[in-house]
Amino acid sequence: MKTELPKNKILWRLAEDKKPQTSLWQFADSTQQYHHGAPDDYAALHDWSIKSPHEFYSSLWGFLDIIGDKGEVAYVANDDIKHVEFYPDATVNYAENLLQNPDDRPAIIAYRDDGVRRAITRKQLYDQVSLIVQALQAEGVKEGDRVAAIVCNDIEAIVGYLATAAIGAIWSSCSPDFGPNAASDRLGQIDPSVLLAVSHYAYSGKHFDVTPTIKAVADACNLKRVILINDPSHEQLNQLPCISMNDWLKPFQVNKIVFNRLPYSSPLAILFSSGTTGQPKCIIHSAMGLLIQHKKELKLHCDLKPEERFFYFTTCGWMMWNWMVSGLALEATLITYDGNPFYPKQNHLLDLIDDENINLFGTSAKYIDACQNFKLTPQSTHSLESLRLLLSTGSPLIPSNFDYIYDHWKSDMQLASISGGTDICACFVGGNPLLPVYKGELQCCFLGMDIDVLNDKGQSILETPGELVCRNAHLSMPLGFWGDEDGSRYHEAYFNRFPGLWAHGDYVEQRPSGGFVINGRSDTTLNPGGVRIGTAEIYRQVESIPEVEESIAIGQDINGDQRVILFVILSKEQTLDDELITKIKSQIRHGATPRHVPAVIIEVDAIPRTRSGKISEVAVRDTIRGQKLKNVDALANPESLDLYTDIKELKI
Repeated sequence: MKTELPKNKILWRLAEDKKPQTSLWQFADSTQQYHHGAPDDYAALHDWSIKSPHEFYSSLWGFLDIIGDKGEVAYVANDDIKHVEFYPDATVNYAENLLQNPDDRPAIIAYRDDGVRRAITRKQLYDQVSLIVQALQAEGVKEGDRVAAIVCNDIEAIVGYLATAAIGAIWSSCSPDFGPNAASDRLGQIDPSVLLAVSHYAYSGKHFDVTPTIKAVADACNLKRVILINDPSHEQLNQLPCISMNDWLKPFQVNKIVFNRLPYSSPLAILFSSGTTGQPKCIIHSAMGLLIQHKKELKLHCDLKPEERFFYFTTCGWMMWNWMVSGLALEATLITYDGNPFYPKQNHLLDLIDDENINLFGTSAKYIDACQNFKLTPQSTHSLESLRLLLSTGSPLIPSNFDYIYDHWKSDMQLASISGGTDICACFVGGNPLLPVYKGELQCCFLGMDIDVLNDKGQSILETPGELVCRNAHLSMPLGFWGDEDGSRYHEAYFNRFPGLWAHGDYVEQRPSGGFVINGRSDTTLNPGGVRIGTAEIYRQVESIPEVEESIAIGQDINGDQRVILFVILSKEQTLDDELITKIKSQIRHGATPRHVPAVIIEVDAIPRTRSGKISEVAVRDTIRGQKLKNVDALANPESLDLYTDIKELKI
């Protein structure tokens, strides 16, 4: 089914006299001898970046001013895109690139929803990283070791990340709203030696205890040290090797950091998949790959300049946090925020734009939708003079959201909906300062990304939804999965469906303009509020409740978002009353995260299963949508689908 969009409705385009000021124009101009297109001919530039990777990646390194040893070769081809080599002789250090030019310019301005504002300069950031580098090394942390974190989106998280990267160790973080099981399911797999953690956090004026989560992670790991960021001593953690951040750093003085430059194959971070089919996958990302990919996206596609103010509403459990932090490599000032974006008032983040003169404001489509539902009209209540780029990701930005932004926020501003994922910790498609913004569309494929849309037969299609694939190797392809020694899980996750191509699992449509419309996930991952979550994480919580025998969760699309619907089979003589519903939601909220909590819980007598005994979420989802199942014969009990037809609670 085609997505109905107004044809050729342009909402914004950059003035012609401003195009030469953009970094993308300047990069195109500097490489014109290769692609032979005019500086504003993005199609020619993109085509060259795909067809001439040796020249493209060599030029990219120089234009992005990468600090490190480049080597002689930028790209080594291979018939298997998993084995393509980028910069095979190069060495870099991620933190060295982000901490360049330590001076008195602001590096980070950090806000919390309780009103606290903190700021540090680039010199102060360097000095704090220096201390933590020494403290980590004193704990025996070395190249390849894992440093875990349960942290708020605040200064200490960024300092810890960069210190870990400076050594060449591997960072992995969760936000503190992850429950004990969700956090231990992730961090327990990678066996970190050090954990940086907050023992509590505030959200919407309420305080939450993180100590059960810290204990659960400690039980799952062989921790040598737990560093408490915001609590010098906590009685409930006395049995753990805890120390306060201040006491941990006391023995050390600021010194020059010796950055460990490493090859492309060296990891920077482990991010986690949603956990749909079991424990979350531990996705290993390259330091060099993310550094160059993020700088490409931020400098060329977002036109981020030194000293600009860059904000993204995110947590440390989402890839957008890693993406945002890379803005330091362009000497931008990061504006961070931790807490409820609508607390203590609905226009809180809008105030922040004016108060801090934010130039790039990043958020989720859900936030924009909520502002629209709240009937906020910042055009009449705020200046927004500094704001030139609004970024949106996490879920599709529907056409009415585009109208809302240009009618009620700012008419002379670029709106860039971007899309990628945790799997690549980067973007496939998104914004472009040289191209117009069409209503409801993501503007283009990013440089170096050979994106196509395929039908079920593997044929390229246009103006019809299909599977998003990437035909070539790209810088932020993972190094692999932690614990996947033979690479089979990695291959199955991305390369199994369309051999030789990266299949991302997004259901998209390519438009005649060259832009894209994202129609959601093509697998069964849930996506409420733009945050990917896995059904297995819900099941582990629900089915620990004695009153529940079994459950199945699906996502129902509604008003441009998605809500979680949970079906439960109850134990004998149990009733799904308000008390049990509250108990189920409370268990999910505390055991996983608030985002996992279902909007609707419905009792059923049976759950559809495949012949191999697996529950079929796709069958339930498609039945609720009124879609015909592709293969009913694959179900052992197809009659059970009658229970999911015409449910009054799900009528929209």
